[in-house]
Amino acid sequence: MRSVRIAATALATAALALPLAAAPATAAPSDHEGTRHSSAKFDRLRDAAPKGFYVGTAVAGGGHHLEQDYPDPFTHDKPYRKLLGQQFSSVSPENQMKWEFIHPERDRYEFGAADAIVDFAKRNKQVVRGHTLLWHSQNPAWLEEGDFTKEELRSILREHITTVVGRYAGKIQQWDVANEIFDEQGNLRTQENIWIRELGPGIIADAFRWAHKADPKAKLFFNDYGVEDVNAKSDAYYRLTQDLLKQGVPVHGFSVQAHLSLRYGFPTSLEQNLRRFDKLGLETAVTELDVRMDLPEDGRPTEAQLKQQADYYQQALSACLAVDDCNSFTIWGFTDKYSWVPVFFQGEGSATVMTEDFERKPSFYALLSTLKDAKKDGWKKDWRKDRRRH
Repeated sequence: MRSVRIAATALATAALALPLAAAPATAAPSDHEGTRHSSAKFDRLRDAAPKGFYVGTAVAGGGHHLEQDYPDPFTHDKPYRKLLGQQFSSVSPENQMKWEFIHPERDRYEFGAADAIVDFAKRNKQVVRGHTLLWHSQNPAWLEEGDFTKEELRSILREHITTVVGRYAGKIQQWDVANEIFDEQGNLRTQENIWIRELGPGIIADAFRWAHKADPKAKLFFNDYGVEDVNAKSDAYYRLTQDLLKQGVPVHGFSVQAHLSLRYGFPTSLEQNLRRFDKLGLETAVTELDVRMDLPEDGRPTEAQLKQQADYYQQALSACLAVDDCNSFTIWGFTDKYSWVPVFFQGEGSATVMTEDFERKPSFYALLSTLKDAKKDGWKKDWRKDRRRH
């Protein structure tokens, strides 16, 4: 086998080995202080959540962040990192485990940034969602522009999955194995996705098999945007999942990204959609929730916009809580300071639950109160019964 040189990013590892800095006055005390406060400013999402229900966020870094006028958020912004540890029981690398960052050259891996996130999660008693193994986007040039035979490409993917999943075996709760493999009409991305285009649809099942062999304990997911409702795209995943399960392929979950916008109505069949995958025996999850909006000229959302945004967040969380094995709920970043939305959606923003100064929006409190209600009412049994009556 070709020797693989694994390089670690010393800067990232060293920075994250330092103690967390003191938080600003509006932040909660360290998780390790063990002190309870009556003030709402010390409320934490992870504490409000029912037992066994994970509330997560993306860990900012890589991707569009490299083009901004600030240093890497995760390694340099200590107040941000402190809130990351306090508020959430699950973390997802926003970009740090994608191919272009973790496998920048054919014979070289860069594990430093991903290692640092996994180590951070362990110290803060968090689980990790691995993101992602097979995708059509954010692949390195050496892969997309290389002149490989089908056998070589298959070997490259198998080696990558085996190496990356194997490195974090026992440390990753869920993996997004196949990401965004269908278009809006429910057709496989046979042109955009190098793996499907060159190796055929059967490579999807192989990716799940290889990931399962590398870490038998990790839950393996399909993940996509635009599949919140029952529609052509989610129907395609439903049919494919049924087929793979019949073949004995280790598919364990289906997740909706839920990048929502106030321009459009809330996906009202979200709960119904999650429930049909649940009936197949799969776990389900909301993995990348944010709710963007068209901002007024002054860049500040109106009270009406913030109220509607909070309603969308609350509805998404309630839908997940109402489905038996929807146990993981992740927002795609918790502060507008590092949100991807303004970079990719001109004129839209304010998509997260906190401002750039970490002030909590109504959406934060909507999540908090919904989690508290679910926990108080018994979640797994009584809370769901009550929801179905309504």
